[in-house]
Amino acid sequence: MARQFPNAQLSRPIPGNENLRFLNFRGEALGSRGDVLVFSPPAMESLHRVPLLLLLHGVYGCQWNWWLNGDLNTIAMEMLRDGTTVPLMIAMPSDGLWGDGSGYVPHAHADYERWIVDDIPRCLRELFPQLHPQKFLLAGLSMGGYGALRLGMKYASQVQGISAHSSITKLEQLSQFIPFPAQVFQHAGDVDTDLLHWAKVNHDTLPPIRFDCGTEDPLIDPNRALHKALTELRVPHVYEEFPGGHDWQYWTRQVRRTLAFCKRVLAD
Repeated sequence: MARQFPNAQLSRPIPGNENLRFLNFRGEALGSRGDVLVFSPPAMESLHRVPLLLLLHGVYGCQWNWWLNGDLNTIAMEMLRDGTTVPLMIAMPSDGLWGDGSGYVPHAHADYERWIVDDIPRCLRELFPQLHPQKFLLAGLSMGGYGALRLGMKYASQVQGISAHSSITKLEQLSQFIPFPAQVFQHAGDVDTDLLHWAKVNHDTLPPIRFDCGTEDPLIDPNRALHKALTELRVPHVYEEFPGGHDWQYWTRQVRRTLAFCKRVLAD
């Protein structure tokens, strides 16, 4: 069978971090190459139907953020050893590298949404046939938290669970961090970018959802408002608050909750 991604370049394991490899490939959504950092659990080659977690970064970020700023590799290995998470592949993609952040939404020139939910899972399954053949989990921080929530709700039938930290909850909040108006991110229309729209449309098929925010985070009030709105819509979810701000000190602590959440979801 012909390969769908014959141009994919998968690196050897990174010296000193043998569970990590870089992936570079051209998919249909971007029309250009994109980068992904891949964490594979030990003995990946002997496993079957391995869960896939897509872990999204925030504005200004790229594929290495969760590793070098968030110590993801060390945390995942510690949690695998003590049994607080399960063997899973963690893909940490760039968002497509538009401006200061693509929002993980369609733009006129490239579809940063399909890059995440279509191209990356398909390419990884071609390279790693041990992966679950249909579904994946989504998580992220800030803009990546918005991406995880929106894409997880929109593509509910493909997603096993959603976890978000310090999330943007409406696109206009991006103006707190980057010099672009919300309209730039609404190529597919303002309804398409509305989290609550997808919560209503796919209400009966939504996967498990959890999200958290630091009590000193400038996004705390929008996160509380999202929690209130989801509660009023009777969307099952878990919302938590912890001390901390909008920074890597907070996200490095809280990503442990995402990996533990994956274990709970996959056990059901």
